[in-house]
Amino acid sequence: MSLITSELSQAVTAIAPQHLNWEQIPVEHPGEGIERQMVVGENVMVVRFRFVPFLVTPQHTHPHEQMSLVVSGRVRFFIEGKETIASPGDVLHFPSNCLHGATMMDEEVVLIDIFSPIREDFLKA
Repeated sequence: MSLITSELSQAVTAIAPQHLNWEQIPVEHPGEGIERQMVVGENVMVVRFRFVPFLVTPQHTHPHEQMSLVVSGRVRFFIEGKETIASPGDVLHFPSNCLHGATMMDEEVVLIDIFSPIREDFLKA
């Protein structure tokens, strides 16, 4: 199996068909209370986040389309001025330039985010 780890970040770049396990993917700490693992393809990336309870991600927009899958924990999302609680098994879709943010509730949260195109800003962090 051929894995390439970017020098700019700990992302694993899949340049050929791959079968990966999250245990193989390096963990980054982009901020206090946040763990991030990334697998990057040509046009899409998958990011696993682990957040401590009560962590707030400020509302923001980006040109990337995003899908978020809640693996564990509960999250209060703020999407285009509306509030919703997401639980394990829920999937959220954020179109390009959609205003969104989140507050983790009273337990650790694990999210899988899928972005297209890839988040170059994550690779430079």
